[in-house]
Amino acid sequence: MEETRVALLGVVVENPDSVEELNALLHEYKDYIIGRMGIPYRERKVNIISIVLDAPADAISALSGKAGMLPGVSCKAVYSKLPNE
Repeated sequence: MEETRVALLGVVVENPDSVEELNALLHEYKDYIIGRMGIPYRERKVNIISIVLDAPADAISALSGKAGMLPGVSCKAVYSKLPNE
């Protein structure tokens, strides 16, 4: 069994045209997603999404990288300190 990490992905969506592609990407990684919370900040016309994952480090970085390459989407990952035992 591959070693996994718990991580938090912080996503800021400034381009509403990227939402459909972002949701499709998250669907690809659905087996790793523990939960997600989205907050629309209407006054600033952005959406903030927190995604909690339990996944191999390469899957977390791949999702973060692919999401961050979408137009108008910023994404950063914060990892737990130690892998699961």
